[in-house]
Amino acid sequence: MVKVIQLFKNESSLIKRASAGNRDAQQRLYEMHSPKMLSVCRQYIKDMHHAEDTMLKGFFKVFKHLKDFKGEGNFEGWIRKIMIRESISFLRQHKELEFQEDMTNESSEVFNNINSEMDVAEIQSLIDALPEGYKMVFIMYAVEGYKHSEIAKMLDITEGTSKSQLFKARKMLQEKLKTLNSSVYGTS
Repeated sequence: MVKVIQLFKNESSLIKRASAGNRDAQQRLYEMHSPKMLSVCRQYIKDMHHAEDTMLKGFFKVFKHLKDFKGEGNFEGWIRKIMIRESISFLRQHKELEFQEDMTNESSEVFNNINSEMDVAEIQSLIDALPEGYKMVFIMYAVEGYKHSEIAKMLDITEGTSKSQLFKARKMLQEKLKTLNSSVYGTS
């Protein structure tokens, strides 16, 4: 328990020093958080090089606005939000983010038939194969835990569009899993 408290105090101290422009403290914060933040960017952006570039831009904003972090809440969560916004911005700039406005009333039933034998890379490749709009909403909702109202605001879409994109993403993933399972296990 003492280590956790010490780590928190150490991070608080690093944040204060980094906020004052201490390059060593900035480097240590970057080293602490960059692996996880690269993973966040990679969830949204297929190409690893673009994900790395986006993460670096995100960290530039982190250090530029570090004085805005008031110590309220989780520092990692604060960084994560910056990385998500940077990823969204990247996809918009590269015109890879499209949403189909569809207000049909689909069931929001949740299916969870992911084979436990699948590894993270296989699951990520299935998610990567989704159209960008579906993928973005799916990750924000299922992985990041955002509500449809929050997703709608961040992506400048309606809540109905967010729900529709999630429904379609889940349906497409289910179809891909069913196809994959039938080809691997010879079942349908």
